Amino acid sequence: MKLAILSRAPRAYSTQRLRTAALERGHQVKVLNTLRFGIDLSGDAPDLQFRGRPLSHYDAVLPRIGNSITYYGTAVVRQFEQMDVYTPNTANGIANSRDKLRATQILSRHGVAMPPTTFVRDRGDVIPAIESVGGAPVVIKLLEGTQGIGVILAPSMKVAEAIIETLQSTKQNVLIQSYIKESRGRDIRALVVGDRVVAAMRRSAKGDEFRSNVHRGGSVEAVELSEEFQATAVRSAQIMGLKVAGVDMLESETGPLVMEVNSSPGLEGIESATKLDVAGAIIDYVDNQVAFPQIDVRERLAVSTGYGVAELVVHGDPSIVGKTLGDSGLRERDITVLTLHRGTRVIPNPGARHVLEADDRLLCWGKLEEMRGMIPARPKRRSRVKKLPKNPILEP
Repeated sequence: MKLAILSRAPRAYSTQRLRTAALERGHQVKVLNTLRFGIDLSGDAPDLQFRGRPLSHYDAVLPRIGNSITYYGTAVVRQFEQMDVYTPNTANGIANSRDKLRATQILSRHGVAMPPTTFVRDRGDVIPAIESVGGAPVVIKLLEGTQGIGVILAPSMKVAEAIIETLQSTKQNVLIQSYIKESRGRDIRALVVGDRVVAAMRRSAKGDEFRSNVHRGGSVEAVELSEEFQATAVRSAQIMGLKVAGVDMLESETGPLVMEVNSSPGLEGIESATKLDVAGAIIDYVDNQVAFPQIDVRERLAVSTGYGVAELVVHGDPSIVGKTLGDSGLRERDITVLTLHRGTRVIPNPGARHVLEADDRLLCWGKLEEMRGMIPARPKRRSRVKKLPKNPILEP
């Protein structure tokens, strides 16, 4: 395949390892500066320019988008997607992972275990927010920090309040997160490629430092993950829309707690700790998937007039619960079930023999009018508009 690695740091370890792994496998590969692309929207089909000239054809693109150029970098990746060029990490996935609040909201929606977290803006809400996550000590995080930058441990309520007030006065948005004491300055980095963890390491903070990032002087060691930790890492990456990701987790008394999903994980620390060819695993995965470029399914399916994509929840309806998909009558109503979600389990392309249970969530494509009839009616709120008073204007 012909592969483009999007990177502004061609001499960085991760970029060089990916380039070397691709060349060793007989692929054509070039490292392209993300900021030298031009997005051409003037023609009949989506196109890109590089250094002012039309870009030649590539089979796949591997984005290594730095935090400082997330907006432009994701725009370039999105244009590759429009051109049907395969990328393991979509523009939406990268953008989701970069915003800590957005990432936390998405993972929380899917029931992924995380340290208790809250987000407030008003000064009067700070103390209740800290109390809601278990009180001090508390971790304060900038929404767009990286490599441990912008992560502060506040030992007391007073200190936490002062730090948050100071950061908010400089127009910074911060998350307030519970401090997991039993982690003792350690965390797990799992490198997810596709649907499996290819390598994992434990990072330990140095001295009194509570941040375990390698860039903060933390040490690393290889670790064998339990099935629970592996499943949590893979599921978190998939939810974020990333096929190559570094998932950071804390070892708590209740099991793995996800802290962050990184769309451009560094390879030096994990390869040196595990002695595994992580870069090679990434290149092999891209090679195996290159024939399946990213497609916005909702966008593609919604172009048929009167048809669309919707998620239907089985709310204990006796006409459906306990019946198989084949006997549910959905197909006769021109509704196709694409996936069946049952708790944390996902059943892709479920067959006619699957028996429906209460609270199952069905991702469907079909006639919108038919699906609209299956969505429970929302209770109507009474109008809050009051009658105009007899004297609408007070006399001065």
